[in-house]
Amino acid sequence: MTNNILPVIMAGGSGSRLWPLSRALYPKQFLSLTSSSTMLQDTVERLTGIPHSDPMFICNEEHRFVVAEQLRKENIAYRSILLEPEGRNTAPGIALAAFKAINEGEDPLLLVLAADHLIENTPAFQHSVMSAVVHAANDKLVTFGIVPHCPETGYGYIRRGDRIDDMSFMVSEFVEKPDVVRATEYVDSGNYYWNGGIFLFKASVYLNALKELSPDIYDRCSRAIAGAHNDLDFTRVDKTEFLNCPNVSIDYAVMEKSLSTVVVTMDAQWNDIGSWSALWSVSDKDVDGNALRGDVMVDQSTNSYIHSESRLVAVVGVNDLIVVETKDAVLVVDKNNTQNVKNIVELLKQKGRSEYLQHKEVFRPWGHHDTIAEGARYHVKAVTVKPGEKTATQLHYHRAEHWVVVSGTAKVTKGNQTVLITENESIYIPVGVAHSVENPGSISLELIEVRTGVYLNENDVVRIEEYGAGY
Repeated sequence: MTNNILPVIMAGGSGSRLWPLSRALYPKQFLSLTSSSTMLQDTVERLTGIPHSDPMFICNEEHRFVVAEQLRKENIAYRSILLEPEGRNTAPGIALAAFKAINEGEDPLLLVLAADHLIENTPAFQHSVMSAVVHAANDKLVTFGIVPHCPETGYGYIRRGDRIDDMSFMVSEFVEKPDVVRATEYVDSGNYYWNGGIFLFKASVYLNALKELSPDIYDRCSRAIAGAHNDLDFTRVDKTEFLNCPNVSIDYAVMEKSLSTVVVTMDAQWNDIGSWSALWSVSDKDVDGNALRGDVMVDQSTNSYIHSESRLVAVVGVNDLIVVETKDAVLVVDKNNTQNVKNIVELLKQKGRSEYLQHKEVFRPWGHHDTIAEGARYHVKAVTVKPGEKTATQLHYHRAEHWVVVSGTAKVTKGNQTVLITENESIYIPVGVAHSVENPGSISLELIEVRTGVYLNENDVVRIEEYGAGY
């Protein structure tokens, strides 16, 4: 019987409904929403108490450095970080993990988890997982049915069939998101569970089911893994093969069609935090029902969520309101209309605004940079380079750069010249000159970068050396 559990943590997605905290390049799984840790870090911590090997992470190409940095901060050991060139839903992503495990000579139980879910009752979560092991080890495809506490219309449902044991049933039917009348009927019947997108099965069992029920996904993912190669801490799959893979969920590709599907109940205070109102509902509140985070002051206000990231936010005489402030955006929305925040994100995209895409602070493998000020012909950033790290060697055709060291020592390559500059010293990088900066010291290098020129966009860059994957 196979009992080795390999957690497969899906860390993709864009999370537009929690804008402006969540951005396309920094979605909700990387945010600290309900604890001091991020949702990704909480997902890993939740595994404590379940016998398992180091987890495998699956994320989008554009999120790879954020994932690696968040794991590093918590000293989280991991088996690999698999990169998807573009999101192709859950069925292909899980197939990549299964193929990789099989190719490495193992056939573990894959515990598939989303990195952006809240589970407040960790012991109950762990109990459900361990109760499911016997079924997965006996070649069943296990999904976990979240015990519903209200007629939620935003989730799919699972209808249970014949009972197997106290917590387990054969799956009778997967049901799409219902209207409120049907959702109420489902909850009242006691025969339906929310579909939380958590799974447990042998890698080989999943692949065999995929080969039979969705052979096109099986074939494409098999070839994508066969053409994979390692890049720093990441595993890159064959891009052409994966991009030709259908965009299909595991439910549609396998679970709904298989006759070997078991649902194990889970009553663990699960929430996918799919909106600001959902986050308000699970947050700690004051006596007036207000959930407050950051530098916030309230007066004569009730049942609101107020979040401040970079400055004082004061609200007076408001009710059922969401107010979220970041360095570059402020959202104000009625708590009963938070599902439509995604409309604002779509409008930002249509207008070519950068606020939908990323925050002012951007993470790179060598450190991070944070926009301080910008205008028509200048752009000022605070740049931090980690000890022992180096930016890519690159040049720009339309902008010059001035670097001022605030803390630490910088080893600067400028054309054929290499110099050391330290605190309160500066260097000028003319237009068209290849350059890079390295931190040779044992403390973080902090510098101020001032860009000047007629064109300051990020695409004015020619990378000569991809050390550290760019700036």
